[in-house]
Amino acid sequence: MTVRSAVTRRHPVDEVLPAHKLAAYGFQHVVAFYAGAVLVPIIIGGAIGLTNEQLIHLINADLFTCGIASIIQAVGFRKIGVKLPLLQGVTFAGVSPVIAIAMANGGGTEGLLYVYGAVIVAGLFTFLIAPWFSRLLRFFPPVVTGTVIAIIGIALLPVAVNDAVTNPATHEQDPTNGRWMAYAIGTLVIIVLIQRFFRGFTATIAVLLGLVIGSATAYVLGDMTFDGVSEASWVGFTQPFLFGAPKFSVIAIISMIVVLMITAVESTGSVFATGEIVGKRITKDDIAATLRADGVATVIGGSFNSFPYTAFSENVGLVRLTRVRSRWVVAAAGAIMIVLGLLPKTAAVVASIPSPVLGGAALALFATVAVVGIQTLSKVDFTDHRNLIIVATSLGLALLVTIQPTVSEGVPSWLELLFSSGIVLGAFTAIALNILFFHVGGSRGATVAGSPGDSITLDAVNEMSLDEFSTTFGDVVQGSDWVVRRAYEQRPYADAHALREAFQDSLLAGTTEEQVELISAFPDLGSEDDTGTAFAKDHVSLAHLGDEEHRSVVDLATAYRDHFGFPLVICAAETEHYDRVLANGWSRMENSPGAERSFAMIEVAKIANHRFDHLVADANPIAAARFGRLNDLS
Repeated sequence: MTVRSAVTRRHPVDEVLPAHKLAAYGFQHVVAFYAGAVLVPIIIGGAIGLTNEQLIHLINADLFTCGIASIIQAVGFRKIGVKLPLLQGVTFAGVSPVIAIAMANGGGTEGLLYVYGAVIVAGLFTFLIAPWFSRLLRFFPPVVTGTVIAIIGIALLPVAVNDAVTNPATHEQDPTNGRWMAYAIGTLVIIVLIQRFFRGFTATIAVLLGLVIGSATAYVLGDMTFDGVSEASWVGFTQPFLFGAPKFSVIAIISMIVVLMITAVESTGSVFATGEIVGKRITKDDIAATLRADGVATVIGGSFNSFPYTAFSENVGLVRLTRVRSRWVVAAAGAIMIVLGLLPKTAAVVASIPSPVLGGAALALFATVAVVGIQTLSKVDFTDHRNLIIVATSLGLALLVTIQPTVSEGVPSWLELLFSSGIVLGAFTAIALNILFFHVGGSRGATVAGSPGDSITLDAVNEMSLDEFSTTFGDVVQGSDWVVRRAYEQRPYADAHALREAFQDSLLAGTTEEQVELISAFPDLGSEDDTGTAFAKDHVSLAHLGDEEHRSVVDLATAYRDHFGFPLVICAAETEHYDRVLANGWSRMENSPGAERSFAMIEVAKIANHRFDHLVADANPIAAARFGRLNDLS
């Protein structure tokens, strides 16, 4: 008998690659990350009036602490670090608040002392609340995160615009000189063209290439010098608290905590995205470990003259692109960044980039941030007027401060910092209004969307007559009387989850005849009324098809009904695209009638679940917090 020795299986995330591959793949991560990483200290340094020498220290500190933060997150120490290929960088969400804090306290290095005090305290706060953060996600639904992210991008655009019209020699704004605008627009055009005509790795470093080409052009034309490079040392270390001991302001600390909470939501999304890419299930402990690492890295950042840290989504995309899943690759990238952070000449080269070139690249980056916010807001139900008020009010106040920053001088001193940053004011407003409308007072609980101003509490639901209940919730199950009646009989409901479960249980309890009746209540895909409006309202994507594509959907729906005797039901939220609808429908034609009835009921249950989420506030606060897979947490 042959006895095989046990072989320990290792997940690809934990695989240690050969040294030459670690170096190559790690350097690739650094290149993809570099432009976004160094932009933050450059923008902050320029805005608060740092000297070129101080800016070099800031860039070195940023790279050095980015390396440390990435190693902590990828390698993991005890319960700190998620042990996934997540590269850490300074968050763009902190740029405007950092500038506001610094300028409110005198600007320059004196203002930075208050920034670092706030950063350190906010990092400690993030570390301490990490185990309980998933409970706070209900306060950060898409209406809040989308609004804040959009505001961040919009509020930062003026910074990019100012750089785009700044004379690189005098560092003074000169918007009437077309030469500086040509550099900015030229850099932006290069980035766009690279994104259009290149794929793969080259496309991921479009911003870096735009900066290199734009700077090279400026150098050839005499608008860029490397005077600071010759003066910088080859090797140097930016010591902790270089500019002095940190100072603390309550308003500055609160502002930075708000920023860290927003970035914690983003980090959580990056963890789930990375977990899906590498094939690893994410648990509550993983989220806590991620945020502990963010907190520790942010404390280190505040101590080493840097800023708040979060996972860089660009590098999450690079993991998907390269399919290299080893976390040790990111650890290698961290080591490379530490080395770069010890080379002042490297930072001096970066600091030499002309302002107009930097402004052109920043226009692309900051506008992209705003678009990400808009994409997040596309998930929000704006038929509920409360969401509309939250977004409109927050955006309006944020732009008020962004366009007229001197309004901060007209408020009490204890509110001055809150009104000195559009991002801080917008974020605070979005969070406060979300709590006011959805978590405080009589409007809390089940609220019917689509009936602006009509808030229905859980107590009111429990006291409804059957007719009232059917009118309110009938559309969830396509007006099916037997489902509504059985759900109604399960009153009283302890919470919105119990109400959902009542509908789910009722759907599963139907007889064969009742299930066929429910399925038959759905319209055929592609069917329209006399005005051309689609009956299948869940499938918004099918409402804008060309004639030929629409005919393909109608042919599928007709063939399906002829074969099974009831309409084809497909959950739009999970099969949105036209080609996937066709592929799904035709593949199901091979099922037996009994099996297909079960498939159809599964789709009906999915549709009911999504309709319930849209109809009832707080129905799924975790899923509503932006990350659908959070309810996989164990």
